[in-house]
Amino acid sequence: MKRTLIFTGIGIGLAFILLFVFNKIASKRNSPDQFAVVKEGEFEISLSATGELEAEKSVDINGPNFARRRFVRARSIKITDLVPEGTIVKKGDYIATLDKTELDNSYKDQVEQLKTLHTNLDMKKLDTAVVQNSQRDVIRNQEYTVSEAAMTLHNSKYESPPIIRQAEINLEKAKRVLEQDKRSYQLTLAQNRTDISNQKLQISRIERRAQDLKDLLDGFTITAPSPGMVIYKKEWNGSKRKTGSSINFFDRTVATLPDLSSLVSKTYVSEVDENKVKPGQKVYITIDAIPDKQFTGSVLSIANIGEILPNSNDKMFEVLIKLDKSDPALRPSMTTGNKIVMSVIPDAIYIPTECVQAGLDSIPFVYTKRRKKQIVLLGKANDKFVVIEKGLTPGTKVYLNNPEEPERFKLAGEELIPLIREREEAKLAELQRQVKKVRNID
Repeated sequence: MKRTLIFTGIGIGLAFILLFVFNKIASKRNSPDQFAVVKEGEFEISLSATGELEAEKSVDINGPNFARRRFVRARSIKITDLVPEGTIVKKGDYIATLDKTELDNSYKDQVEQLKTLHTNLDMKKLDTAVVQNSQRDVIRNQEYTVSEAAMTLHNSKYESPPIIRQAEINLEKAKRVLEQDKRSYQLTLAQNRTDISNQKLQISRIERRAQDLKDLLDGFTITAPSPGMVIYKKEWNGSKRKTGSSINFFDRTVATLPDLSSLVSKTYVSEVDENKVKPGQKVYITIDAIPDKQFTGSVLSIANIGEILPNSNDKMFEVLIKLDKSDPALRPSMTTGNKIVMSVIPDAIYIPTECVQAGLDSIPFVYTKRRKKQIVLLGKANDKFVVIEKGLTPGTKVYLNNPEEPERFKLAGEELIPLIREREEAKLAELQRQVKKVRNID
C-alpha cells in the first residue's frame, strides 16, 4: 500500500515537471518576435498629428443684421430650429428659424401705437376743421360789423361832431377786432398745421420702425445663400452651434456652406516641433471614417502665434494642410491622421526606437542576437525608428527589449564614445546659444 502511494506521488511530481517544461517551451514558441532586423533604405523624418477636415473656403449662413436696429434690445437671438448637419441644400432652401418672441411682441406694440396715432391724427384734423370753421364765421361776422360801422360813420356826416367822433371810434374798434380775429385765425391755423405735421412725423417714424421690425422678423426665417452642404458652425469652446444655441450682434453665423472641392486638415503641433514644419512639406493623410483610402497633401501654413488648447498646458501652433484632391466621401469635421514628411534620407540604416537603451552615462547601445552590448551613434529619428550612423550593419538582429541576463553580453563599439560625447557637447553649445539669443530678444 505504501509503495503504491510512493509511486503515485512520484508520477504526479513528474507530470507537474513535464507540464512546466512544456509550458515554457510553448510560451517561447508562441511568444512574439523578440528581435528586430537592422534595415537599410529610404528613411522619412516625419511628424504625426491628428487633425480635422474643413473647407478652405466656405459661405456663411448668417442671421439678420439686427445690430443696426438700435431699437432692438435683444443682444442675442436663440436658434429654435435648424436643419440636420450634412443636409444638401439649393439656393433659397430653408435652413433655420430664430426665436421671434421678443421681436414679435415689439412689432405688435408698434402696430398698436401706430393705430392710436392714426386715430389721434384723424381727431386732430376733425377738431382743427371745426375750430377753423368757427373762427372763419367769427371773421365774417366781424367783417359785417366793420361794414355796418363804416355805414354809420358815412351817414353821420351831418350830425354833431361828438356823434361823428363816436362813429369813427366804433369803426376803429370794429376794424381792430377784425384784425385780431384774423391774427388769431392765422396763429391757430399755424399751430394746428404744426401739430398735424408733428403727428405725421411721429407716425412716419413709427411706420419705419414697424416696417424695419417686420423686415427683421422676415429675416428670422433663414434660407441658403447658395447651394451646398450644411455644416454647423463651431463655438469658441469647440462645441457646435445647434438648435437652442444663440447668435449675437458680433457673430450672426448660424451654419456654413463649405466648398468641398478644396479641403484642408487643421491640426496642431507643439512649440518644440513648430520650427521643423515648413510650408510645402509633403503630408500623407488618412481618414478615420475611410480607413481603406489614403490621401496626400502639403503644408499650407503654420500659425505665427501659439495658443493654449483645452485640456493642455503646452503652447500649440495651428497647421493647415491642403489636400491635393478631394473625394465625394470626404466631409468637413472628419478626423484625419496626418504624417508630415519633414525630410528624407535616401540610404539610411535604421532600427525601431525601442531597441535603443542607455545607461547612467547616457551612452546609447543595443543588444544584438550575437550577445553583444553594441554602442551606437544615433542620427535623426521619427516617431517609430531611429537612424544608426555608426555601430550596426544591415541585417543584424537586435533585441526589442532588455534580454535575460544582460550582464553576460560583451561590450562593443567603445571607440564611438568620444564621437558621441563630442556631438552631445555641440548640441549643448547650440542650445545655450539659442537660449542666449532668446534672452537678448526679450
